This record gives sequence, structure tokens and C-alpha cells, in this order.
Amino acid sequence: MSHNKTMMQYFEWYLPNDGLWWKRCAAKAENLATLGITDIWLPPAYKGTSQEDVGYGVYDMYDLGEFDQKGTIRTKYGTKEEYLEAIRAFHDAHIRVFADIVLNHRMGGDEVEEVTAVTDLAEDRNVQVGDREKVLVWSKFNFPGRGGKYSTFTWDHRHFSGTDYAEGEEYQNRIFRFTGKKWEKDTDPENGNFDYLMGMNVDMGNPVVIRETRNWLNWYIEQTGIDGLRLDAVNHISFSFYKNILNSIRKERNEELPAVGEYWSGDIGRLLYYLDSVDNEMSLFDVALHYNFFNASQAGADYDMREIFTDTLIEERPDKAVTFVDNHDTQYGQSLESFVSDWFKPLAYAMILLRDKGIPCVFYSDYYGNPVKNRPLVPNLGKMIKIRYSYAYGEEEDYFDDSHIIGWVRRGDMEQSDSGIAVLLSNGEGGTKRMFMGTQNAGVVFRDAIGNCPEEVVIDDDGWGEFRTEGGNVAIWVREKAFEELIVND
Repeated sequence: MSHNKTMMQYFEWYLPNDGLWWKRCAAKAENLATLGITDIWLPPAYKGTSQEDVGYGVYDMYDLGEFDQKGTIRTKYGTKEEYLEAIRAFHDAHIRVFADIVLNHRMGGDEVEEVTAVTDLAEDRNVQVGDREKVLVWSKFNFPGRGGKYSTFTWDHRHFSGTDYAEGEEYQNRIFRFTGKKWEKDTDPENGNFDYLMGMNVDMGNPVVIRETRNWLNWYIEQTGIDGLRLDAVNHISFSFYKNILNSIRKERNEELPAVGEYWSGDIGRLLYYLDSVDNEMSLFDVALHYNFFNASQAGADYDMREIFTDTLIEERPDKAVTFVDNHDTQYGQSLESFVSDWFKPLAYAMILLRDKGIPCVFYSDYYGNPVKNRPLVPNLGKMIKIRYSYAYGEEEDYFDDSHIIGWVRRGDMEQSDSGIAVLLSNGEGGTKRMFMGTQNAGVVFRDAIGNCPEEVVIDDDGWGEFRTEGGNVAIWVREKAFEELIVND
């Protein structure tokens, strides 16, 4: 019996720096599997610029919390052995592990080098605004604490194309491009060219860098046993780079190695262009849908719910869409802050978890709450994950015929016992909708698993039911037996 896949992003920005995270992951693996989580996305596991680093200020990708570097042996999350233990615990629970892969920038270099560079305009990197000058940059990465274990490769200015920091007050807040280097042409067109993001910008066109990256990725897969990749900031990396490296590593290893890329743009045209450019070698997070959710949550009853999936990846390329409501970058105080309002979150999660297409990704803080930012957990989120795993099956039909109240049904299938659901939600006043559950469900009693609507709905002889939702809320109607099962396991 195959079940629906659900991913969870198992971290957020404000976790404590106590080195216990990998242990917490291992302790929760079985519980998450019982809930219905099939895939887990873990934070970057390698040494950053300090012990506080969340994982995106990458220093040494071969140091998974094993060597005394940057003032610490462990990372924010723990030691290498604890990381491997966590992965084993997830595997024992039959959960696939996706590792966060951050390739496009490095920080915390060990030594400075003098390089010749020019300054490019921050708003348009195609425009040079200064003459060549000699600057001191932190471009040497010797990894003295690791002493050549696993790899003797060290980085210097030849492996980078630019940076945003050079020694000297007059050199701050500028984008330097090293002489003899060009920004990659096949990147996102924002700011003229979005190759450069932060730190020391890795030159993905350098054959030496490509070879080293391939070596590292093979090493990392073998060391950890990860099942898939979450690829950071792919719009800042040459499109051909990932197309080639994913294709060749899969062939070389004879592994499926699923990958999901973070291309941060709400423009569906850019997302589709990228998928075509990389020959569909990966899925993408549906950033366009996230922004639809965010805008709908801000607009309240003024938003036309019939348009909620318009110009999104789940609508245009559902087989390549990983849907999400929020993540570590969109939460309060972060660089892409666009946190979906609390009232709308249950509606948004119903729309990613209880539909047929795409793979939904649940955000850690939405499931557990976030005491640091005083954010509540999303009510009934665990129940929705369980419903997806056990009951959201069968033929789907939409009832997107009202600007406020929308719904859909999943008519169930023979393989999944007691499957079949009807979902109704509203961003305005409550109301009802008559929806067709199929004659195979005639006489079946449905109850609202969320508990907002206490009445029963009995499917008539022709297969129809009159379902209701409260205003600004969602009702998830399941068979009575499923309803009782959910109460027992709540």
C-alpha cells in the first residue's frame, strides 16, 4: 500500500545554539513517521563561520562537526556522529532525508590575498563603475584544523569570481568582480545578473571547481547516506551547472537522488524557464504559490479565492512542484519576510496537504510553534498531515465557483481503507456547497475532522452531499470511521 508523500522542513532560523539538534531529530524520527511524514529536510550540516551559524555562511563542507575550526568542533546542531545517528534514525523510521546543499558562496576565509578587481553596480551587475584596483580579500581557505583529511583541496582567489568585502573602510558595501572573471550569463536576470549573492562567490564555470564539487558531493552522499538534495539559491548559480552535475552524479552512482531547488521568485515564467533550462533534473519550491497565500492572508475577504492557484507551479507543472506555506527565510525578521497571517495558515495548509498534486513541505515552526518570536503553532496541522497520509485519496474534483468559498472532493479508493474527503474553506463568511462524492459513497456519514461543524453529512443515493464551513476557516469532512480513528489518535 503506497501513501502520499509529505516533507517537513525540520528546522527554523531561531533554534538554540546548544548542539543538541541532531539528537532531537533522532528522538523525533519515529513520532514523525507515525504522523505521516515521509521526507525530512535537515539544515546545512557543515562548518560555518561560527558555532552560531544557521548553516548558510559556509566555511568547510568536509567538516560536519568533527574538527576544531572557527572556534568550535560541533556545529550549531551537534557533531558529525550525532548527524549520522539522526540520519540512521530517520531511515529506521522509513523517512527519506534531504540534505541542504549550499554551493554558491563561502565565508570565513583563513587568509587574505591581494587581487585585482573592478567594482560593478549593485543594482545592475552588467555595469562597471570603477577602474581596476588592487584589494585585499579573504579568499584563501586552507582548513588548517582539518589538516587535509577527506580532501587536500584548498580554495584561493582563482576559484571565486567576486566578493562584497575587502580590507579597508573605503572598500565596504561594494561588489567586486575579480579581473579575468565574468558573472555567469545563465542566472536570474534580477539586478542585471544575479550570479553574485554574498560572501566569496564560487566560480561555477571553473573546471577545477566543477571537479571538486563533484568529488565533494560523492563523498557527502557516501559519508551520510542521504536520500535527496535541497539545493540552495539555484537562481544565483549557472543554470547549466546543476543540469550537468545532477545528471552525471545520478548516472555515475546509479541512484535516483531526488533534488528540489530554491529559486526565489514569485514570477511563474522564471520558474518554468528554469525547469526547462535544467531539463527538469529537479523540482522547485512553489514560491509563486507562497506569495499567493501571503497576499490572500493580507487581503482577507477582498481576495478572490478562485485565483489562489493562478500562475503557480502547482497549476503549471505539478509534477515538479514542492508546495509550502512558509520557511526559515520568510519568517519574521528574515531576509525574505513574507509570513502568511495566522488566520489563513489552516486554509493554506489544507490547500497543499489535502490535494492530489505536488509534494507539500510543512514548516517546523508551523507545526511546533515558535516561542522565540511568540508565534503559535498552526491548529490541526498534525491532523491534516494524518488525513493526507491515510485518507486523502481517489479522484479529485474542484468546486472553485465562488470568490470566497471554495472546495474540492477526493472520492477515495479501494486500496486505502476509509479514504475519501471533502474540503471546504472560506476567506469571508461561512456557508455550504453541494459536492459530488460519487455513488460509491451513497449512505456514508461524513464528519468535520477539524470540529468546527458538529453536524453529520450523509451522502444521498445520487452521491451528493451538502458540506459546510465556518467563515475564515476550513472544514475537512472525512468518513465517520476515519473521524473516530483521528479522535483516538489525536
